[in-house]
Amino acid sequence: MREALRMQRRRGGGCYIIPEFPRVALEALRQPMESGRTTVARAAAHITYPARFQLVAAMNPCRCGHLGDASRECGRAPRCGEDYQGRISGPLLDRIDMTVLVQPVAPAELSRAPTGDSSAVIAGRVAAARMAQRARPGEVTNSEADVGALALAAEARLLAEQAAEKLRLSPRGYARTLRVARSIADLAGVAVIRRQDVAEALAFRHRMPGRPG
Repeated sequence: MREALRMQRRRGGGCYIIPEFPRVALEALRQPMESGRTTVARAAAHITYPARFQLVAAMNPCRCGHLGDASRECGRAPRCGEDYQGRISGPLLDRIDMTVLVQPVAPAELSRAPTGDSSAVIAGRVAAARMAQRARPGEVTNSEADVGALALAAEARLLAEQAAEKLRLSPRGYARTLRVARSIADLAGVAVIRRQDVAEALAFRHRMPGRPG
């Protein structure tokens, strides 16, 4: 009940999780991530609440956070990482559209990093992409778009199909990859999903060590 009500309150907003949360709480995210709704079931009634939200999640590679660093990792490595990452189930991972592996950065690299685009410039690109989504039939965002209606170049569709077979993507993973590719194309200002858009979307489907897909 608590998890369902929390998700209803976050409707349209964000949510942040790490493996420190109980497994049952994390698994409770699966239904609303899939359908945008959450249902509270009791003997006398079933009540469904709207619960479409943006999930932003972060985790360390293991409990101490030093897995892969031979000078700092604990004596249980690599088993500690396997146990810690195992708290996130495959079905929950399959519902996450984009994952990014962040490597440690040396202080010298941080101080010499080139200046990127400002937040205002990036916000402008995002706003333009959202307008392009709303201009399509149905006026839905890409996360809700009918995959069969997405416009793909022939080489983009071929890459998506080949990658789905090679990477053993689930039907859900395949659909989510194409929706991310549509967003990448929107940010680039192109009407038809290109091969490079699909390739970039596939790169975001990185999985934790030992996980397929």
